Amino acid sequence: MVSAKELKQKYIEFFKSKQHEEIPSASIIPQNDPTVLFNTAGMQPLVPFFQGQPHPKGKRLVDSQKCLRTVDIEEVGDTTHHTFFEMLGNWSLGDYFKKETIEWAFEFLTKELSIPIENLAVTVFEGDDTSPRDEEAVEIWKSLGIPEERISYLGREDNWWGPAGQTGPCGPDSEIFYWTGDEPAPTQHNPEDETWVEIWNCVFMEFNKDEQGTYSPLSQKNIDTGMGLERVAGVLQGSSDNYLTDLFQPLIKIIEDLSNKKYADHKQSMRIIADHIKATTMVLGENKGVVPSNVDQGYILRRLVRRAIRHARMIGIEGNFTTQIAEEVITLYPEYNLSDHKDHILAELTKEEEKFSKTLQQGLKEFAKLTQDKQELSGKEVFLLFQSYGFPLEMTEELAQEKNITIDADGFNKEFEEHQAKSRVGAEKKFKGGLADDSTETTKLHTATHLLNQALREVLGPDVKQRGSNITAERLRFDFNFDRKLTPEEKQAVEDKVNEWIQEGIKVERIELPVKEALDSGAQSEFGAKYPDVVSVYTMGHASKEICMGPHVENTKELGHFKIKKESSSAAGVRRIKAVLE
Repeated sequence: MVSAKELKQKYIEFFKSKQHEEIPSASIIPQNDPTVLFNTAGMQPLVPFFQGQPHPKGKRLVDSQKCLRTVDIEEVGDTTHHTFFEMLGNWSLGDYFKKETIEWAFEFLTKELSIPIENLAVTVFEGDDTSPRDEEAVEIWKSLGIPEERISYLGREDNWWGPAGQTGPCGPDSEIFYWTGDEPAPTQHNPEDETWVEIWNCVFMEFNKDEQGTYSPLSQKNIDTGMGLERVAGVLQGSSDNYLTDLFQPLIKIIEDLSNKKYADHKQSMRIIADHIKATTMVLGENKGVVPSNVDQGYILRRLVRRAIRHARMIGIEGNFTTQIAEEVITLYPEYNLSDHKDHILAELTKEEEKFSKTLQQGLKEFAKLTQDKQELSGKEVFLLFQSYGFPLEMTEELAQEKNITIDADGFNKEFEEHQAKSRVGAEKKFKGGLADDSTETTKLHTATHLLNQALREVLGPDVKQRGSNITAERLRFDFNFDRKLTPEEKQAVEDKVNEWIQEGIKVERIELPVKEALDSGAQSEFGAKYPDVVSVYTMGHASKEICMGPHVENTKELGHFKIKKESSSAAGVRRIKAVLE
């Protein structure tokens, strides 16, 4: 069995043999990048060098970069999602391009790691107005022995990478997938089949996106690749469950001992505990002074620790436990010198755990009392749990979702504003991108989200409310309260309704109103959002009326064709739609 440590070393040595210079991982906490709270990809610390600034180590680089993502934190608990992960990457700064990148990736996987070609498939960019169909990459893959039926052409939402923040280098990519099923891989690659797991992404960085959302050619063509250490370790160690690898098993065993429960019976909670405490330990181990708090990076740490504690109590772990897991994390990652900050890590975890443990049981009892025979928590009640019991808003939301209870977001916002607290939503907005990115693609998708919101209400009923969203230049993701899977007929009806409004060519109009007047007028609001005293209300004729900060198109006819790509469960009583504009 190849250990994760051996895999990392094999990768570094392989690319050093291809004249790459090894560079150390940058901090998880970014330097001089206000668009993100954490480094979320291996390329982020290298952005200036992709834009032409010479790198002191030359034009060919290789590394393993520490990354942290919380955009999809609700998905942590399955087999492949993590908040903290390591991204193996090889980089070309205006040197080699597609041919070498693809050939070396293929050589490393099939020769160095002995992965059978029969278990591999790839995707390439199908082309759009920004960049043409990537036939060059297809021909290279074919020359290496990947059959045509194992090559899929996908759009921007799948095979275009970046920028990492709101602006910067980006370009089309080609992704490599591994078949994780017990039976032989099918002849034809199906991108919708999740048994195919992405293990490597080769980005052909040719463009720069500016603050106006304009794409222009970079002065130099670059290569940005990323291979997830955790996922490939799972492949090599014979499991599609990353938590069964040597990167997590020592942590899982501690959790099993502490709880006197078996992983097989409590997978979700044990995964969440192991992942969240590992991520927190990694951030506390940085020499940056970030500790659990109610703002920015500190809020993320508080959210992770408190979510881990709640799941620990659910499986019977009593008393302080986070430091035992953290000590094992420190042992697992000697290369990051976490032991230099061991006292700080353990002290902060102990402080946060003791602070929250004192109020958790009281808060859970109060939550049970507040929700008895009720379908909704008032804003005052949600704020009480936040202020008196230290429940992050997301925790109350998660608890409410488990009981199919809604939350009065508007009332909570009012209480929050009166308390003069800084909003988590504002803190995370720069991390998630979304509305701060005013590209043409994001503007269109954001406008389409308004139509989707109303279409769901008309098809499924007026009780449907938005429970969160995330918008990139590639796709929209929309969460809403609903207690079952949508039927094919319902999905089609929603899609048809949105496209009907698009075809009508409805003018998008904006007015400013005091927030109370806007809400009283029937304008829809986003769950958990904190609004200023005066807000913008966007109206699209009879189709939509919402409080929003923008950006939007001027007329719905600019949107093109709306297509739902996926509808799935996000949490108990909450569904998630991913959609694109074609």
